[in-house]
Formats: sequence, C-alpha cells, structure tokens
Amino acid sequence: MKLIFTKSFGCGRALQRPVGLIVRNWHKEPVLVAWKKPEIGWTKLNFDGSCRCRTGKASIGGVLRNHEAEFLLGYSEFIGQKNSTIAELVALERGLELVLEDGWSDVWVEGDSKFLVDIIAKKRRVSCAELQKHVGHINSIIPALNNCMLTHIYREGNRAADKFAQMGYHFEKPQVWRHSPPKEVLRIVQEDAQGKKFIRRRRR
Repeated sequence: MKLIFTKSFGCGRALQRPVGLIVRNWHKEPVLVAWKKPEIGWTKLNFDGSCRCRTGKASIGGVLRNHEAEFLLGYSEFIGQKNSTIAELVALERGLELVLEDGWSDVWVEGDSKFLVDIIAKKRRVSCAELQKHVGHINSIIPALNNCMLTHIYREGNRAADKFAQMGYHFEKPQVWRHSPPKEVLRIVQEDAQGKKFIRRRRR
C-alpha cells in the first residue's frame, strides 16, 4: 500500500512532495482553478461538508469520477447538528466507505478544507473525542486501498461535491446515485469534464 500526499496549484498538475508541502489556502495573484481528471486506472473522490452557522445544521456530499471524467457515484446526506470540521470529516469518511463498497483501490481524494487535509496528511493529534473517532476511522480505511493520493483544491474546483452537500439538507435519509448524476449536478459535472476554468481572485 502506498500513500501519496501532494500539493496542487489551481489548474497545475499535482506534484509529489513531502507531506509538509501541501498547498496553503492563500495566494498573492489571481489563479485559474479547474477540476482535473485522475490518471488512467484511478478514481477521483471529491468531498465536501456544509454547516449553516445560524442553525448548526450540517450536511455532506461527494462525487466519484473516473479518468474520463465520467460520473460513477454521488452521495448526499443530512447529518444533524455538527460543526464544519466534523461535517468535512464525515463527508470524507462516507466517501471512503463507498469507495471500499464499490471496490475501487487507486483513489485520488480531494477536498477544499485545507485544515482537514492537514489533519489527515500530517497525522495531527486532535483533542476532541468526536474528531478523534472520525479521524481514526478514516485512517483505518486508507490502508485498505492500493494507492491513495490526498490533495487540497480551491472551492471553485470542488463545485460538484459542494452541490451534493447543499442538497443534503433536503433529505431525510442518505442518498446515493450511481452511473447518472441528479439533474441538479449534471451541468457542473459536464463543465468539469470539459475543463472549465474559474478565476480565483486574490484574497485580502
């Protein structure tokens, strides 16, 4: 089993680097951001967690696609009262569970929460018991994969997963779509497959 951690800058190709060099979530100049296809034989999991600050309600979502950007699976779920970090962890956890269920073994995992990517990639200790539980489960799943690459992407490149997460607020039970995406996500999946780019402006 080989675990690879990389950094990814906008539309640039992911480069293999030591764990400590995962991309920081800031930039000085505008950058182009786009979802990127995985290599042949790999499956890409994009995940996202959502939390509404006023109510504390949270939901999760994610999407799996192959090297031709074809939709394989999407998931969406309302998870009750959770903070944003827990929501991100649960989104990743659920996505990895589905990866195992469907038998994919070479997986590129990508999310827009740098904090969460750092927790998993750098194996940082967390004090919260609930965080520990989810991190522990994620770390127990990863060794079951043949290869796993984890990267951070700006939100503009994670739109499909974000849309699935937003949809989760409307469901009473967990939802899973296979082979064909729901109409709410279809346009985003098509734009990702076409390599649509977005300009991310400098953060002040």
